[in-house]
Amino acid sequence: MYTERRTNSAFFYSQEDRRSYPAHFKAQVALEALKNEKTNTELAIEFAVHPNQVSLWKQQFVNNINRVFDNDSTNLESSPKTTNGRHAQIGQLMAENDFLTKVLGR
Repeated sequence: MYTERRTNSAFFYSQEDRRSYPAHFKAQVALEALKNEKTNTELAIEFAVHPNQVSLWKQQFVNNINRVFDNDSTNLESSPKTTNGRHAQIGQLMAENDFLTKVLGR
């Protein structure tokens, strides 16, 4: 009896099956892991993730914690330069949109 073997791994595991977690959730899990009150397995059950994911997020958190205190950090959302730049870009895009709406007559 011949059984067809599928070598395409995308058949078994598609990109749609992967979960995407928000940053605040990852940070919450990592902080709980840093407390060392529960094991990674217990945290994984509590947050419904794989235990390896808990240890990965904990390691990423520890490795990147220095960015919070970095003066040159452009990733912090509270930066006024970033906020002002975004507001300027929004204003420009709105003006362009209004102009094109008038020109095209829509």
